[in-house]
Amino acid sequence: MSVSSRAQVIVRRVLWRSPVRGPWLTSVFGLVLLVGIPVLFVTGLLSYAAYNPDLAPVNDKTPDKGLLGFYLFAWPTDPYWLYRLTQGVHVTLGIVLVPILLAKLWSVVPKLFVVPPARSLGHALDRLSLLLLVGGALFEFVTGLLNIQLDYLFPGSFYPLHFYGAWVFVGAFLTHVILRLPRMVRALRTRDARAELRTAVATTEPEPPDTTGLVTPFPADPTISRRGALALAGAGSLVLFVVTAGQSIGGPWRRTALLAPHGRQPGSGPNGFPVNKTAALAHITARDIGPDWRLVVRGAGRQVTLTLAEVERLPQHRSALPIACVEGWSTENQHWEGVRLTDLAGLVGLGHEPPGVFVESVQLHGSFRAVALRDNQVRDLRSLLALRVNGAPLSADHGSPARIIMPGAPGVMNTKWVRRLSFGATV
Repeated sequence: MSVSSRAQVIVRRVLWRSPVRGPWLTSVFGLVLLVGIPVLFVTGLLSYAAYNPDLAPVNDKTPDKGLLGFYLFAWPTDPYWLYRLTQGVHVTLGIVLVPILLAKLWSVVPKLFVVPPARSLGHALDRLSLLLLVGGALFEFVTGLLNIQLDYLFPGSFYPLHFYGAWVFVGAFLTHVILRLPRMVRALRTRDARAELRTAVATTEPEPPDTTGLVTPFPADPTISRRGALALAGAGSLVLFVVTAGQSIGGPWRRTALLAPHGRQPGSGPNGFPVNKTAALAHITARDIGPDWRLVVRGAGRQVTLTLAEVERLPQHRSALPIACVEGWSTENQHWEGVRLTDLAGLVGLGHEPPGVFVESVQLHGSFRAVALRDNQVRDLRSLLALRVNGAPLSADHGSPARIIMPGAPGVMNTKWVRRLSFGATV
């Protein structure tokens, strides 16, 4: 027996001795991930289509161009709740799948420590795909969970890191599915799921020896049945759903969202709904949004500068729209009042089918202090430069004196503390 083989035997005699490990249990967890991860990936891609980040140089101002921007499209404003739905599903599902992912990794942990790590070129390539799969999964889930909690502990911007990491992970995931799907189907057929769900701990036995290396040749006494392992992972997912989903569903469920991002105590009154970034956090001062505030509107070679009183004298309109953020939380419909973006475009001679607009905030630092809105967003009559919400002036945290509100868009696109609108500008 070679040194590596003896080392493998010693490790297996000490570790990885659970009798419930085997191809069947691993395949059950894999089947759940096989359904959940594609949904997670697609809803994530839709999120990028919605807020149109600048991911240069690979994707330069998507969706106009970019190697990975082939699928992108002009995000619609109808239905107005679309982003709230897709991002709520993305974040909630990502959290709910965490126990399943951890259970799957536990079930295959012996294969992650095979000695020697590579026995041939083909085996080395297979191990590399597993490294990308496991590493990519951990990277995507960890960065996503940190973003949900607004804890940016990783270097660089979350958006490109998560976006490019998703493509690496999904490439490895597809490779793994192609290589392992036939084996997974065969494994699922080896045992009766209903019989396994009736098997108690005392009668739990290891699966027959196999070539995958998942079944231990030195089984310990069972401390949990396969039914128990599945129930434990399922219960973990259910608990996470209960303490998370309310932030997206709203209504009475919102009180159960114990794992919602921190800072979700908005208080009461007309402005009593969540915010991600307060005025203090954005370094907005009273001078920035006080009596000296001015709105500059540009377009077609013209410029108009308005005081707050002059903006308030323009025709005012109302829109009932929610705020939905990339972190997965959203509000019920809030009742906004302000000036239509189409009317503001008309001030510089662009009232008929106005182009997109570049919106700038008085905020000087941080992400999304300036955003580009597409023409379909500007032309929707529910898109406002809002001055009031729920019958009261905007609070400083909600973007006083004026902010963008429009249907179907991520919260980061609804720029707060607006100071300049440049219609037809692309930068």
